[in-house]
Amino acid sequence: MAAFTDTCHLLLDPIDTRLWMRLSILCLFLGGGATSAAFHWALSALPGEVGAPSAVAHLRVFLARHPTLLLVAAALAVTLGVTLVYLRALFRFVLVASILRRERPLRGAMKELRPVAGSYFRWLLGALLLMGVALAAGALLALPSLRAAGHQSVTPSILLAALLLGEALVGLLAGLAITLTDDLVVPIIYAERLPMLAAWRKLLGKVCAEAGAFTLYILLRLVVSVGVGIAVLFFLFPALVALFSGAIIVTLVVARALQLVGLIWVWTPVTTILAGAALLLLMALLLILMGVAGMPGQVFLQTFGLRFMAPRVPALARLWQDQSPQSPPE
Repeated sequence: MAAFTDTCHLLLDPIDTRLWMRLSILCLFLGGGATSAAFHWALSALPGEVGAPSAVAHLRVFLARHPTLLLVAAALAVTLGVTLVYLRALFRFVLVASILRRERPLRGAMKELRPVAGSYFRWLLGALLLMGVALAAGALLALPSLRAAGHQSVTPSILLAALLLGEALVGLLAGLAITLTDDLVVPIIYAERLPMLAAWRKLLGKVCAEAGAFTLYILLRLVVSVGVGIAVLFFLFPALVALFSGAIIVTLVVARALQLVGLIWVWTPVTTILAGAALLLLMALLLILMGVAGMPGQVFLQTFGLRFMAPRVPALARLWQDQSPQSPPE
């Protein structure tokens, strides 16, 4: 497969540490796809007794006693979410630029692509808000009927099934739209500097002209993403187990060493700072591991879309041929 060959040439011919680090950071912030799926699957198999549920319960009690902090936390969460959506939109274009122009520095590519990323950011944020509103509206509309129906009636079950089916359909359509935007629309915007709606109209025109080819692409994209997720899981799961096991062993060794010298761990400002620093280190290692493990799969999936669109977008084919060290798509 040409996309696989292109990915191998980009990442392995030769191996560029800076390129790997840059692409790993990009793919970590992009989220979704093989990386997050493999992370959730692997994390679900780890031992559950790590203290997280009790910590979350204590945090909820603390926030309930301090409602002002709850509002601040909500505002920070919204700000963080919007920021991550913007970074996802920007880094999607940077990933395309990095595949086509591997010599471009990350900072220069980000500055160049901010205008086109803004269009995608607004579209992506609107799509996520619209999906959330649609799901919430469906639940609110079905709730009165569910309450009014008797316990012996089959109406609640039918309404609940219809609600779940509708929400699943909305989520599926939204996921398909975002996937097609990432794979096919973003390369069009990058190559021709079109706004989002114009790029979508161009893509829809090509879909109408080649419905069979695009249907086959969607099916192949689904199969390929599942295969990439399994491959990432194969490498990520043992590494996650080793990382968490190492963290637990180090914690036990430190606690035992303190006991041997006659010291008892007490939560003081100093020990809290040390524990926080250790937790930040563990999170940093986890993020690095996720980024490095999932990056080749993300690059491959993006290259798969670029390979499919290049013959249909002359400007994209010219960019690939003129600026990429890889062979131009046929």
